[in-house]
Amino acid sequence: MFDYYTQKNARIELISFILNTKDVRTTLPPGMTVLDFVRYHQHLTGTKIGCREGDCGACTVLVGDVSTGGLRYRTATSCLMPLGNAHGKHIVTIEGINTDDLNPIQQAMADESATQCGFCTPGFVMSLAGYCLSHTASTTANAIAAVDGNICRCTGYKSIERAAGRVAELVRLRQDNESPTQFVADRGILPAYFATIEERLQEMTANLNGELKQDDPVAQRVGGGTDVYVQKHDEIKDASIRFLADKTELQGIWQDGSQCWIGPSTAVSDLVESPVMKQYFPDFKAYTKLVSSTPIRNMATLGGNFINASPIGDFTIIFLALDAVITLSDGVQNRELPLRHLYLGYKTLDKRPEEFLVRIGFNLTANTTRFNFEKVSKRTHLDIASVNSAIQLIVVGNRITSVKLSAGGVAPIPKRLTNTEAFLTDQSISEALILEAVNVAQTEITPISDARGTEAYKRLLLSQLIKAHFIKLFPELKAELLLMP
Repeated sequence: MFDYYTQKNARIELISFILNTKDVRTTLPPGMTVLDFVRYHQHLTGTKIGCREGDCGACTVLVGDVSTGGLRYRTATSCLMPLGNAHGKHIVTIEGINTDDLNPIQQAMADESATQCGFCTPGFVMSLAGYCLSHTASTTANAIAAVDGNICRCTGYKSIERAAGRVAELVRLRQDNESPTQFVADRGILPAYFATIEERLQEMTANLNGELKQDDPVAQRVGGGTDVYVQKHDEIKDASIRFLADKTELQGIWQDGSQCWIGPSTAVSDLVESPVMKQYFPDFKAYTKLVSSTPIRNMATLGGNFINASPIGDFTIIFLALDAVITLSDGVQNRELPLRHLYLGYKTLDKRPEEFLVRIGFNLTANTTRFNFEKVSKRTHLDIASVNSAIQLIVVGNRITSVKLSAGGVAPIPKRLTNTEAFLTDQSISEALILEAVNVAQTEITPISDARGTEAYKRLLLSQLIKAHFIKLFPELKAELLLMP
């Protein structure tokens, strides 16, 4: 099927992908969202328009991809996904998982009275379908976690949790060596055509001649789109775009001796699943649960978090404490820059317009290194931080030999607290030391009152988060002495 669109002063590219069961080729603007494409150009209206900010999950779709070798499905919020990022993939809407009768996921939702007005229901069903197509362990907790990006205002969540538990029971029948795609097709959990998609995608991608091309030197660079489509939806939908999310040379996580290198187009979910991150940061998955939702983590890129330059960017704060170094390129020359030097002022970067991120690196932790991340927001999950903070300490005996401490929400930029770091270095850990370090930190910050809290509140939060770092990393400390007024 073809759609045609004339766009002034922009280069049109043919975007090819599989939508449910059919091959689609379109010359519609690649900056259009997948949500608008499926609803207004394919008339698949089961995918709902809700918040258009990736918060409600009513627009959830599945994205199948073979770029990593085998076929992998992840959920995505189609309101923030540019059509260009669908190139070479399998996009599945709620219509694409229908069978002659209700499929077992839909039946579980109906049997448990997990739907009322029904507006949010397609998103929940799609998230649970994504769980069935994943390699995640078949537990009720994991099934419930799969719908962490979906919001319902009608039923209350216990009925939805019961439905998720029933879906988890279905997945428990899968053998460890059994392909999730083949399993759902054979068991009738999802339509039989899912068993043919990997071969179809492999054939399609072999004939795509690589990524979408964009020769415009000032084209907007877009990774996952999870922030830019919230901030600039109307502006970017018709813009010239250079898509970065699928550039293989900008992806991956690898270890080189004591160094870890990460491609800036690496999605947050890839970080969570990385053996390197699991080995060196056992709590990393717990940190990421404080950051957005599963569909957003599936889309959002690490480089996008850095370049967005938000003063409260969660991963920026984490990697500042890791003392990360970034490599910028203008296409001809590369230059390395400590991440802490990237931020010159509010949303102002030491980066020329033609430069882009090539890679991110940091030293891997040793046995004497301890790391922690803390965040406070109005909601524990799925919310922007009021204040966040991360710390990396090297401790020999009871003495701090090195410390990196970062904080967000307390200055115009994501900030390293270098004076506090200097104060803590070569000191023996004690409750008195930590209390004094909190006082030093207060001299380094300039929070403002805004929708996420007053200046006084943010100052208090940072003090408590610094104390929380030490209580978490050194359980022998007397928490009651640190936390009392």
